Amino acid sequence: MRVVAGRFGGHTLVAPRGRVTRPTSDRVREALFSILGDSVEGARVLDLFAGSGALAIEALSRGARDAVLIDSSAVAVAAIRRNLEAVGAGAEVRRQPALAYLEAARRDARLYDLVFLDPPYRHASALGKQLSAALGPVLASGARVVTESDRRAPLELDLDLLDERRYGDTLIRIHGS
Repeated sequence: MRVVAGRFGGHTLVAPRGRVTRPTSDRVREALFSILGDSVEGARVLDLFAGSGALAIEALSRGARDAVLIDSSAVAVAAIRRNLEAVGAGAEVRRQPALAYLEAARRDARLYDLVFLDPPYRHASALGKQLSAALGPVLASGARVVTESDRRAPLELDLDLLDERRYGDTLIRIHGS
């Protein structure tokens, strides 16, 4: 796994050990960021269920202003920190459940322009309503929310669907606020 493009392009990233994390493939990240285009430049990014941090790091590499990476796994948080250090990027990293972070971000009036949601596939379909309700207060005007899930059990959000792509069993959806 590597950073596909931008100022960190070509840097190798590590994935958390074990079977819990399923990193977004280079091919899917490349296609996703091609779709997102210039909207990444200057964006405030939130990467929930961050895993290796590859999505947020790719966004930072392509000009995002800053990023917050959230994962509840200590192993994932350690991998994220290693990856940020390896590419020389700064970002806020927290070991915290995604819904708990969204509640805290709402209280702190934090707003994000680009949000990545890539929960474990086995939990994705059950999280849609909770995530939809919790996301609303932290989305800046014109924000994009990118979800990744299994095409057979998609993550359904109560947001406008702008684009949808399938890559094998992976379903990528881009929603607007």
